[in-house]
Amino acid sequence: MVISLIGYMGSGKSHISKILSDKINFKLIDLDKEISWRNKLTIPEIFEKKGEIYFRKLERETLEEILATQENIVLSLGGGTPVYYNNMEIINHNSKSIFLRASISTLVERLSKQKEKRPLIAKITDEDLPEFIAKHLFERNIFYSKAQFSISTDNKTPEDIVKEITEKLYL
Repeated sequence: MVISLIGYMGSGKSHISKILSDKINFKLIDLDKEISWRNKLTIPEIFEKKGEIYFRKLERETLEEILATQENIVLSLGGGTPVYYNNMEIINHNSKSIFLRASISTLVERLSKQKEKRPLIAKITDEDLPEFIAKHLFERNIFYSKAQFSISTDNKTPEDIVKEITEKLYL
C-alpha cells in the first residue's frame, strides 16, 4: 500500500510522513528529496538551471515509478505535484491520498520562516505572502480536494494528525 500525503507547501507533509512511516513501519519517500537525490541537484537548483517544466517532467516520471512499486510506502508529495498532468488521478488510482489542510494564517506563519528554501515564494515579501498563498491555494484546492481523505492540521499535534490518518485508513 502507498499512502500519499498531499497539500500546500508548509502543510506538514514532510513532518507528518516521517512520524506516520515510523508508526506503521512503512518506507518513507519524500518525492522532492528523491528527485533531488536522483539528479544530484537541490529543487531550487533544478528550477534555476533547467526550469519548472523540466522539473515537472522529472516529478511525473519519479511519481509514476514510485507508485508502480508493490512496497508499503508513505509518500510525501510536493505541493504542486497534484496540479500537473493528470497526477491526481494517478495518485488516487495507485495510492490512498490524504490532503493535509492548513489555514492561510497557519501557512503564512510556517512559510515566512523558510522562504529561502521554497523557490515559488523565495522572492515574495512578507507583506505579500498572505495574498500570494490565498490565491495560490485557491487555484490548487480544486486538485487537493480530489484526495480520498482530508484532514485539517490547524491546532493539532503531529501525533493527533497521524492518529487521525491511521484511523481513517484502518491501520
